[in-house]
Amino acid sequence: MGEAANDTVRLLWGPPAKPTRGPKPTLSLERIAAAGVEVADAEGLGAVSMQKVAALLDFTKMSLYRYVPGKAELIALMVESAVDEPPTPADGAHWREQLTAWAHHLAASFTRHPWLLDATVGPRVPGPKELAWLERVVAALDAHGLTGAERMDAAVLLAGHVRGIAEQARAVGPNGSPEAELLAALGTVVHRHADRYPALAAAMAEPGGHDQALDFGLDRILDGLAALIARRTEPRPPR
Repeated sequence: MGEAANDTVRLLWGPPAKPTRGPKPTLSLERIAAAGVEVADAEGLGAVSMQKVAALLDFTKMSLYRYVPGKAELIALMVESAVDEPPTPADGAHWREQLTAWAHHLAASFTRHPWLLDATVGPRVPGPKELAWLERVVAALDAHGLTGAERMDAAVLLAGHVRGIAEQARAVGPNGSPEAELLAALGTVVHRHADRYPALAAAMAEPGGHDQALDFGLDRILDGLAALIARRTEPRPPR
């Protein structure tokens, strides 16, 4: 593990090292992370810098470095600050119900903080709250005949679907609809060339059923998991 990763682990999992030089500490990691989140929410992740966060806190950039080694560690703290706790399942809740709530809560987090889509890609050290999301899926699928790797892959599959829908929603803005935008962009062309794309033209002409991509994909993923669980757990008839 590199030095940068070690710094991230220390900051996220603690206890953080206290500044040993200079004046008595007057900042906290929580305040620093909250300021970074404020910048990212307003201007996007690309606008976040040590200088801008320090200015928002009325501190100098150099004073900020006494707490956070650099921008990568700052973003890690911001993610941990902004991400919600995963939903707590009700007693006895079916695994499918748990994962449905999980996916919708994750989608809501991306809606509140779209920059999380950019900040949570690639290999990196997750914080306690973020890791709890993976824990929740793995725990929900425990004792259902799936291997540990399969349970973790299920979490990746669910997160990937939610991310894909969230990225489309971000592209059209908070007041737009990805499917409506797609239909608007394709509608005229497909209508004019319906003889060439008859199935697509017919599908687009059917009323209702739009803006359901999140739930449609989620249900298909869960259907697949249900089928796999059934194969693993249902007793086989004797030959």
